[in-house]
Amino acid sequence: MDMSRRTVIAAATAAGLTAAAGVGTAHASPGGRPAKELFGRLADGTKVHRWSLENGGTRLKVLSYGGVVQSLEIPDRHGRYRNVVLGFAGLDDYVAKSPYFGALIGRYGNRIAKGRFTLDGTTHQLSVNDGVNSLHGGAQGFDKRVWDVAGFTSGTDVGLVLRYTSADGEMGYPGTLRAKVTYTLNRHGDWRIDYEATTDRATVVNLTSHVYWNLAGEGSGSIYDHELEIAAARYTPVDTGLIPTGELARVTGTPFDFRRTKTVGEDIRVGHQQLLYGQGIDHNWVLDKGISARPEHIATLRDPSSGRTLRISTTEPGLQFYSGNFLDGTLLGTGGHIYRQGDALCLETQHFPDSPNHPSFPSTVLRPGRTYRTSTVHSFGP
Repeated sequence: MDMSRRTVIAAATAAGLTAAAGVGTAHASPGGRPAKELFGRLADGTKVHRWSLENGGTRLKVLSYGGVVQSLEIPDRHGRYRNVVLGFAGLDDYVAKSPYFGALIGRYGNRIAKGRFTLDGTTHQLSVNDGVNSLHGGAQGFDKRVWDVAGFTSGTDVGLVLRYTSADGEMGYPGTLRAKVTYTLNRHGDWRIDYEATTDRATVVNLTSHVYWNLAGEGSGSIYDHELEIAAARYTPVDTGLIPTGELARVTGTPFDFRRTKTVGEDIRVGHQQLLYGQGIDHNWVLDKGISARPEHIATLRDPSSGRTLRISTTEPGLQFYSGNFLDGTLLGTGGHIYRQGDALCLETQHFPDSPNHPSFPSTVLRPGRTYRTSTVHSFGP
């Protein structure tokens, strides 16, 4: 942690500052064991719990429903805490209307064309929930499942282990998939996600996290003035259904060139055909580093007004950048504000969309006896 981060956290602690957003009363002491409380019940009576953990100046609230990050609070340059992710105050809204706010996504993050792929000579038809395509695992993906959650402490780390077993044939996917996701907050306040999965039959898997970020604070308005840099010279253009064409196009001379820092809104209204397809940005960047054994830095997001910064490192080869295009003013968020287009953005580390239908893309096939592993780290600073 740099000295400015230490100074801000110390100032916030000394002043006894508390978060303005969030619901309930469960709190975890810095570096202490996560706290658990009942958040609500599903229609069938299944209990959903909320876990709270805090370490290194970062405060995190996570639901067992969908592994949802309901709240993530970090200080600004003056030590003032705000929740910087979009979400809902109650369980019913997550069940009925959530556009994947803060959720774990699986079995397959992003889109698969016509909900169909062929593996080892067998064609599998998936749940279709995005026009003719399958999106984020289908109509009842991992974001709509109740995960088994356990808290832990390890040295100076604090975190949660989330587990879910997806039955053979669930949403059309072959094989029984056992997924394990670990959320860790370290003493520097970094939030790390480690994904693991095994299967008893050849399948495809692409897990990710669908957090909607607004570093100025949840409900504070547009993120078009946020500054973003992405280490990627290519991206995957899409068709009208937002399915990749297969091309790895250069970003040079396009609105998708974030190799130098620029505001999210600088080119978002440019008359580029790809922006028309996505009603803004909703595309996968081909990261320069490719697949890596350890998380490597790939993107930096900064809000000039608060000074809050998010730095992302990952082992993954792709980054889906979504500029909140389909937030339409019909959702009431955690802090009582209506969410409108551009009020948040997503930076989803993952393999490429529709990879099972593009042999030239990095493979998402998982076979028995192998373990799927990816990791992403979110580091915060003023």
